[in-house]
Amino acid sequence: MRKVRAAVLTATNRPFEIQEFELTNPPEGMAKIRLIASGICGTDVHIYKGKIPVNMPAIIGHEFIGEVEALSASDSKQYGIQAGDRVIVDIACPCGHCRLCRAGDDANCVHMGVTNGGDPAIAPHLYGGYAEYNYSPVKNLIKIPSELNPVMVDVFACAGPTVLHAFQLAEKAGCKLREISTAVIQGLGPVGMFALLYLKAMGVPNVIAVTGSRKEERDQYARQLGAAAVLSMADDGQEGILAVIERYNDGLAADLVFESSGNPRAVPQGLGMLRNRGVYLIPGQYSNSGAVEIEPQKITFNALHLIGSSQYAVEDVKAYLQFLQNNPQLYAAIDRLHTDYSVPQINEAFQAVQAGKNIKTLLVPER
Repeated sequence: MRKVRAAVLTATNRPFEIQEFELTNPPEGMAKIRLIASGICGTDVHIYKGKIPVNMPAIIGHEFIGEVEALSASDSKQYGIQAGDRVIVDIACPCGHCRLCRAGDDANCVHMGVTNGGDPAIAPHLYGGYAEYNYSPVKNLIKIPSELNPVMVDVFACAGPTVLHAFQLAEKAGCKLREISTAVIQGLGPVGMFALLYLKAMGVPNVIAVTGSRKEERDQYARQLGAAAVLSMADDGQEGILAVIERYNDGLAADLVFESSGNPRAVPQGLGMLRNRGVYLIPGQYSNSGAVEIEPQKITFNALHLIGSSQYAVEDVKAYLQFLQNNPQLYAAIDRLHTDYSVPQINEAFQAVQAGKNIKTLLVPER
């Protein structure tokens, strides 16, 4: 049997181990998929640090894009997936039975499972994204249109659906993007970058990015994607940032703030950047990274609208692919945002992520 490599997390805050696993035929209901690109997400860093508990040893990673090599004929017929198709693996496994699932809100299933939670000691071993092959449920595969470069697609394979689902919840709550004049993005990781380019693509006139500190290359990318201004808390401060926002928004604070930094300190700062009746989207706070004090009377007296958003659904992945198809002018800019490593280079890649060295870090086949 042929053996392939995977990066295995054996304990928190420990280097990944490169281990070999035998390729097997996929069981009924699953497909065998060869790696094209697999992203390292901020959520993976939380798992690595123990802020999101998982059973170990584990092959983590949930931004896997690959080419289907094998699946059963019955699965192929049922789900319309064939060998040779390039697909995104959607990590979310909603139960389908809880009240939210029955209401069509399976992204917020109260019994949510994941595709990458399997024990690597048990065949077919390769359930997570940090591997040269992956085995996932066929029902969780979304075919990538032939005109899209799958490596480019992987840059925002998680961030894109995350952002789109957050805006979908905002729309349901009455926040309409066509009525937004000035928006603020907190944080310029992949989620923040996609939120920026999405808001600009949707016609929001003024999108201002706010970071903790300046990084010239990253900040320049944000300007190229359409940021009206890129500011930092370290250099501009809360009052200076608010003054810039008000200049863009006819003397008012921001209509919408999108928190994507993951830093708890960003939350009280974001609340302070909103005008009366402003909307705060908060998908970035994805682990217990500490508590912060807020002034709740600001929410009351300014009639603020706070919306949390965590998971996304298959329909959000499809919406992400459709967004890319509708905006080919963005392809070159997106494709410049990633830095590539092979699976055996996982520890080097992970160190780069933790140091904020790259905008987006991908694992790709070894060349």
